[in-house]
This record gives sequence, C-alpha cells and structure tokens, in this order.
Amino acid sequence: MSFKESYGSKEELDFLKRIKLEFKEAVQFIDTEIGTVERGVVDLLEGPFRQLIVRFPVEMDNSTIKIFTGYRVQHSRLYEPTKGGIRYAPDVDLNIVTALAFDMTLKCRVVDVPFGGSKGGVRCDPKKMSQRELDRLTRRYAYEIFPAIGPDADVPAPDIGTGEREMGIIYDTYKMFNPKSPHAEAVVTGKPVNLGGSHGRTEATALGGAYVLEEAVKRRHIEGLDSLKDATVVVQGFGNAGFYIAKILSEDYGCSIVGICDSKGGIYNQEGLDVNDVLDFKQNVSKEKSVIGYNGLQPLTMEQLLTSPCDILVPAAKETQIIGSIAKNIEAKVILELANGPTTNYADKILIDKNIYVLPDILANSGGVTVSYFEWLQNKAGECWELSQVNERLHKKMVTAYQNVTKISEDRELHMRKAAFVFAISNAIEVIKNRGIFP
Repeated sequence: MSFKESYGSKEELDFLKRIKLEFKEAVQFIDTEIGTVERGVVDLLEGPFRQLIVRFPVEMDNSTIKIFTGYRVQHSRLYEPTKGGIRYAPDVDLNIVTALAFDMTLKCRVVDVPFGGSKGGVRCDPKKMSQRELDRLTRRYAYEIFPAIGPDADVPAPDIGTGEREMGIIYDTYKMFNPKSPHAEAVVTGKPVNLGGSHGRTEATALGGAYVLEEAVKRRHIEGLDSLKDATVVVQGFGNAGFYIAKILSEDYGCSIVGICDSKGGIYNQEGLDVNDVLDFKQNVSKEKSVIGYNGLQPLTMEQLLTSPCDILVPAAKETQIIGSIAKNIEAKVILELANGPTTNYADKILIDKNIYVLPDILANSGGVTVSYFEWLQNKAGECWELSQVNERLHKKMVTAYQNVTKISEDRELHMRKAAFVFAISNAIEVIKNRGIFP
C-alpha cells in the first residue's frame, strides 16, 4: 500500500491509514533485517482488541435533551491496564480514536512504560457548552464506559477538550460504584493533586519533549543547531502542551519564542514573544479567546506560521497538520512533535529530503504517559512524590528512550520515525514471545 503523492489527498490525511502504513513498513524491515515475524503476531499487534461505542442522553441547560456519541478503544493488552486520554471535539469518531489508541501502544513501548494503548472520546464541541453541561456529559460518559475502565483494566487521562476537572468527575463516578475499592483514584490520571494527581503531570508532555530536544542538541544530531540558547521557536497550538513547551524553552533553556498559533490563527515576531503575556491576552483580553490581535501583530494563517523562519518548529495541536504542501516550505532545523500524528507520511519524506531532523511523536510526546504511569504508581502505593522526584525520573526515562531510538537509527541507518517504530514493534514482539499465547 502506498499513498497518492498529491498534497491533501484523502489517503494522506487519514491518520489511521498512515499509522498502519508506518507499522507495516517497520514490520517488513524487522522481518527482512532482524528476524522473521510470524503473520499472526503482526495481526495481533495491528488491530484493537476492543472498540466500544456508546450513545447517551444529556440534559442541557435549556432543559432540552441532546444525544451524544462516545468511544473507548483498547488497542493492546500486552500489558494491563491499558492507558489513553479522553478527547472532547466535534471531529471525534471511531477512526481517529482507534488511530490514537494504536499510537499510544507504540508510545508506551518506546518509553518502556508497562501499559497497553487505549483512547476515548465524545463527539461534542466543548467550547459551545457550559461547565454544568460538560460535567453532566462527563459523568454520563463515565457511566457508559464503566464496564471497560478500572485501575487494573483501562485508565483514562486528559486529551484535547478535557483536563483535571473531567478526570476528577470520572474518578468520583467510579468511586460511587466502587465504594470499597482500595485504589479507586488510580482509575484515571491527570487528576487534581488533592484527588491523588501527580505533581508535574500538567506540564509533563512538554517537559518530556524538552528533555528529548535537549539531548538531541547535546549530541549534535541537529545540523546547524549546537545550543538551545537564543534558538528561535515557533509553536503551533497554544493549549496545555503548546503553552508549557513555549514557557519551558524560553524560561529554562533561553530560547526565543517567535511564533505562536491557536485554532483561530497565529502571530509572529522575530524579536520574540512574552509567553505568559500572550496567554494572559488570550484568556483575559481577547473577546475571541485567541492570540490574534496581540500587540497589534499581523494575524497569520496556520500554514503561514508553520512555514515561518525558525530553528525549532513545535506542532503541539492535533494530528495531520503538516501535510506535503506545507512541508516543502518549512524552514526549521528540527521539528519536535508534541501533538499525536501531526506530520503525514508524504510530508515526512519531504522533510527527510530537506535534512530537517524530526523528533517523532511516539518518542517526543511520551512524557505525558510517563508521568501518568508515575501517578498510577503513586496511587497504587498511597504515595505522593515531590516534583523534583517526578522530573528526575521523567528525565531519565526520556533520555533513555532517545538513546534507544537513536541507536537503532544509527545502527540500521533509519530516520528517527522509522527507528522509533522498529524499536517499539520489536519490543512488543518480544513481549508476546515471553508471555506466550493463552491457552
């Protein structure tokens, strides 16, 4: 199978098809260069073992009843529990949730976290709903997927459109039906700290990405970038991951954030932007709740921002943002993928040809699931680690993962994305061999 080499074709834009293609190409490489892979093992790893679709009513603030569709996909149970976020967005469907669950399985294998991959979501527009409506939706969705989740079965976490509040509600709902459960708080991660959440979880995806980027620069793997100090950065997406990566790179590493984009558009200033001030403008000044209009800067489209001059480009929004037509005009030296699946396969080939170093999502953004694992461990042990302890362990995990992937890349002469896939899949195959097949 191959993709049509046309910008924006349906094949290029389908995340599930793209990740399956990457998977098959990696399996073919393993089968040819490393060792024979049994067909049944490939089939076991490729498809999800459970896909749950639920339809449920929610009473809205105007007393009308609206029907919502929710999903929970558990991709792999090589390890249990399975683990993955919950997304609230208008474009949520079974296809994208399945792709994200697959992505999570690979991510856990890259960073060596003993979880299987899963994902969930509800098709809705949280920006058009009140807090009370979202609370009712969350509690009913939690009830509907109740048979599938649990501290030792499947553990949700935040994703686009959800956060600490939603995780707290899911925990509370689960606890109401399991009043004697000794570790009920471990049913979700990304909770408020006073409900058993972990210090450092909120910024974990961004901080983990920063650690990977720092290691790549330290090892001189990025052509033309020998230091992060004064390096220019463009961040696409200004939610949790986007804000924190901009804050961390500017405050802790001395980078200059020159471009920021949200769902309504972007801003660019070659002299640099004050990240905290931009966030304050978006949240408290802008009527549109956007970065557009900040300090009178000319608004840019998402494509214009992605192709603006910079050393480091950080797609931190959602999947399928860097397509072929955009990749050919990107000027960055390195791309740090904090979003899941932001770069299409066709765009990836263009970036490789342009010698742009790509730190792939299943490596670069695995800090989130890593600290989720730490939160789960703390809940199971009845502990609360200090922030310094969390960050120290996160740093070790991310650096080790980067070293493992780069070793495959260098030894086998593979670009980083393929090396990450080969490492993850080889690891998963080894787990299957060691566990055996029941009965």
